[in-house]
Amino acid sequence: MPATKTRPDIYAEVTNRIVAELERGTRPWFKPWNAEHAAGRISRPLRHNGTPYNGINILMLWASAELAGFHCPFWLTFQQAKELGGFVKKGEHGSPVVYASTFKRSDTTGDGAEVESEIPFLKQYTVFNACQVEGLPQHYYQLAETPKHDMERIDRAENFFANTKADIRTGGNQAYYAITGDYVQLPPFECFRDAESHAATAAHELCHWTRHPSRLDRDLGRKRFGDAGYAMEELVAELGSAFLCADLSITPEVCDDHASYLACWLEVLKNDKRAIFSAASLASKAVEYLHGLQPTTIA
Repeated sequence: MPATKTRPDIYAEVTNRIVAELERGTRPWFKPWNAEHAAGRISRPLRHNGTPYNGINILMLWASAELAGFHCPFWLTFQQAKELGGFVKKGEHGSPVVYASTFKRSDTTGDGAEVESEIPFLKQYTVFNACQVEGLPQHYYQLAETPKHDMERIDRAENFFANTKADIRTGGNQAYYAITGDYVQLPPFECFRDAESHAATAAHELCHWTRHPSRLDRDLGRKRFGDAGYAMEELVAELGSAFLCADLSITPEVCDDHASYLACWLEVLKNDKRAIFSAASLASKAVEYLHGLQPTTIA
């Protein structure tokens, strides 16, 4: 009998990578790498055709790009690079991305009937950053102009938040979402260290806002501060804020008050190898919901 090939545990591999980053005190979703690229000061990882990646692949490719120092947001398979007239540089190693697939399995029930079911699993393939590829069209490499930083509100972010029609209140010294009153509370704009921090905080709380029963009805079982459900919801909002900031070309700084969540996140991820996949998927859905509230532009 030939030896059975063991299927790699992709859930465990990816979770272990994220856990290792967190144990070093680094949150891979807050290390945007492509601040110099013309595609945006910060962006989600992009496929060869400019389509953004979603879910866990955002975190995986952000981590790969940060580790290697890539500034390009574009990622291509070997074949896609070839079709565009490019070639992967000699000695370059690709980065893994995943997609969900299923396989069919037949089982026999107790009464002898045969039933067929679809079993979900993850498949993995390899992509290369545009920085690892030569000969691509110029827009894959084009650098952006140096951005200006000041303490003026970021119009694109303010307009985006206003379009959600969320009840956003200003005052006090804490930022939070109150589900009972269904409103977001933010400290005055002047209390933030910069406009990016204000926008990132608003994005975080609006991701919490999407969990209301009248919206995405996201209930992760949070009962009290610090429990697994609380940590998971905070992780969803944290990732959602990072994804949304990428979409809005905002480069936020890591907030000191979020460092206290690291231990809770580590506990959740170590206890459930699929937790980071679920959190990234829920974060993408929250951001997609917020995008869906924006007015449609008619060409």
